[in-house]
Amino acid sequence: MSTHKEVKKITTHTLQEMKRAGTKIAMLTGYDFSLARILDDSGIDVILVGDSASNVMAGHETTLPITLEQMIYHAASVVRAVKRALVVVDLPFGSYQGNSKEALNSAIRIMKESGAHAVKLEGGREVKDSIERILTAGVPVMGHLGLTPQSIYKFGTYVVRAKEKEEADRLIEDALILEQSGCFSIVLEKIPAVLAKKVSGKLKIPTIGIGAGKHTDGQVLVLHDMLGINKEFSPRFLRRYLNLYDDISKAIDKYIQDVKSQNFPNEKEQY
Repeated sequence: MSTHKEVKKITTHTLQEMKRAGTKIAMLTGYDFSLARILDDSGIDVILVGDSASNVMAGHETTLPITLEQMIYHAASVVRAVKRALVVVDLPFGSYQGNSKEALNSAIRIMKESGAHAVKLEGGREVKDSIERILTAGVPVMGHLGLTPQSIYKFGTYVVRAKEKEEADRLIEDALILEQSGCFSIVLEKIPAVLAKKVSGKLKIPTIGIGAGKHTDGQVLVLHDMLGINKEFSPRFLRRYLNLYDDISKAIDKYIQDVKSQNFPNEKEQY
């Protein structure tokens, strides 16, 4: 683990400079104080307080049930741990769609009550008004195109998006609309690598891919997936860097054995 003695805050401007310099952006999700501190100390560029907390923290099948209050709770926990990384928070389902005034209020609540640095929302031209309204309050916005998990019931499946020319062309147009609207970055989820490369080349703002190949300006994964805390989720784009499910399970088994056999606590572990 690298320790960063000089803490230079990552900002939205830093990310745009990284794109210009060809330096890749590393982003992971974070939902709590303890793991966010490890993420920040390790030198991650961006921590996304994702609505994936609905899945990995709360056990819901989709990202839809998580509330604005719950997102603020997770975001505030992360912000308390962070000295360097840029903290971006997902606007949850129902807190911005179809109503730019509500979108603005949701974004302001997240910023005020959690201390986060930016918000992220899903969609293209249909959320343009919301993005512009949020930006009038000085809140930076990250976009999200391709597979948009909050629209899961519309798509009916988590398959790769924009494989057909019509949808691919629309995605490129949407990316340019998001850039023109003032987004500082766009997440591209589960789209063909060729399309992600094309979009990244057309934009001045950085793209961050998840299942979008190597030609985006950065990458993001869900922390619990890449650490192997979850076993059931294994898409092609996921690389597991650890298998914590088994490691933690073994440690708990050992603890149970030690308690049952009266091996724990021993003489040195008591007062």
